Amino acid sequence: MLLHFCPVNIDVTILTDQKMVNFNVPSRGEVSANNQELFDSLQKGLGMVPNLYAVMAHSDNALGNYLAFQNAKTTFSNKEKQAVNLVVSQVNECVYCQSAHTLLGTMNGLTQEQTVEIRKGGASFDHKLNALVVLAKEITAKRGSISHATLNGFLNSGYTKGQLVELVMLVAEKTAMNYLHAITKVAVDFPLAATI
Repeated sequence: MLLHFCPVNIDVTILTDQKMVNFNVPSRGEVSANNQELFDSLQKGLGMVPNLYAVMAHSDNALGNYLAFQNAKTTFSNKEKQAVNLVVSQVNECVYCQSAHTLLGTMNGLTQEQTVEIRKGGASFDHKLNALVVLAKEITAKRGSISHATLNGFLNSGYTKGQLVELVMLVAEKTAMNYLHAITKVAVDFPLAATI
């Protein structure tokens, strides 16, 4: 409950918490023809339409735009992308994306133990990957205000300035999904990631 005081006439207004809007997960038949095609493509490629993707289909444009952003060309390997997704989702406290990328991380060369270590902000098992994870965590946690030492660690490990730019794009892409889940709170339809 919030109290608002008006200093002019000393009125007190009491605002009660209003119920949050419920975001359903639309089925294929409930979305536009364009989104139906995207659902079909996701079903074919992943064997499912993840709930967080489906909820984007409330918009005629968001799902297609997001998939184009997510699948944009990058010089990072799938393993590196999953490491970024894991640490960003941990910083942003998104259990949905932590769970999805734990599964995808193990499908791209990471062990369960390594996914947990990455979520904690490091990768002691791989010096170069560690520099990527440390920088991705700092970019996310400090909203881009990174230290010179962290940036130099990234560049000195063999990454380039171009990859720094790509990393910012990856952080933005995953943060968008983290925020969408924070708002919609759709059910997690992946095996739940370990709590750390």
